[in-house]
Amino acid sequence: MNELSKITAEHLRRCAIVYVRQSSTTQVEHNRESTARQYELAERAGRLGWRRDQVKVIDEDLGVSGSGLSERIGFARMTAEVGLGQVGIVLGLEVSRLARNNADWYRLLDLCGLTHTLIGDGDGIYHPGLFNDRLVLGLKGTMSEAELHVLRARLLGGIRNKAARGELHRGLPEVLLHPDESVQAAIHAVFDRFAEFGSARRVWLWFRSQGLRFPLHSNSLVDLRWVAPTYTKIHQVLTNPFYAGVYVYGRTQQTCYLDAGGRIRKRIRQRDREQWPVFIRDHHAGYIESSVKNADRPER
Repeated sequence: MNELSKITAEHLRRCAIVYVRQSSTTQVEHNRESTARQYELAERAGRLGWRRDQVKVIDEDLGVSGSGLSERIGFARMTAEVGLGQVGIVLGLEVSRLARNNADWYRLLDLCGLTHTLIGDGDGIYHPGLFNDRLVLGLKGTMSEAELHVLRARLLGGIRNKAARGELHRGLPEVLLHPDESVQAAIHAVFDRFAEFGSARRVWLWFRSQGLRFPLHSNSLVDLRWVAPTYTKIHQVLTNPFYAGVYVYGRTQQTCYLDAGGRIRKRIRQRDREQWPVFIRDHHAGYIESSVKNADRPER
């Protein structure tokens, strides 16, 4: 069957949806050619017979992953309109733009099949209600999901190998002692007072009673700032192994669950120290002696 013959007068009476998506904000910023090609699909809808005022561009999901772990407002709106029978065709550059997981993909296919909504990508136009077209679209969705799995496996494999050597420096505090002696003195004071008091809260209260400031430095700040320390900051310093010269990786684990509305959510779970994948002692110079490195988690 010629792909143009699949487009009927009924399809042309409905709207055409162009779904635009990139997986991350980095792709949106640096891979602009792909984004431009997706917006150009509106012109393709015109060549297929839809008037310009019938073409809807849904781009709310730019920078949002299609893996199913992130909420996609644009995809939800598109699915709702398809379910109401208001859409004649859904156009995307490729299947992975629509969904990277089969749960979302087959739900869209089922709705399109029931409402006789066409799906178009760079290879052609498909009617999900026709067996052969449904078979091709199903294979495309499976390949897209498999591609995401392979990409993740390669990325995580490289990250874990680098972490196992103690060379992954993403989001770490200073691995070298800070060159400013006043900064070193402030951090040493935290551990000295903890050795004396045995409580993170009492260390924080001591800093407050003495009117002492604490250095604040992050990737978003150009200059070092001295601020009144919070309890959270004092506790973070005392519980961060890197200040003890220990390199660790995998202290937290991301898990998924279904909320009350049936949506997939993510949460971060703290792992026990015995479950940390990487734990390298004496990786770099620390602020406390070896005898303190084995100290239990500070009392709150």
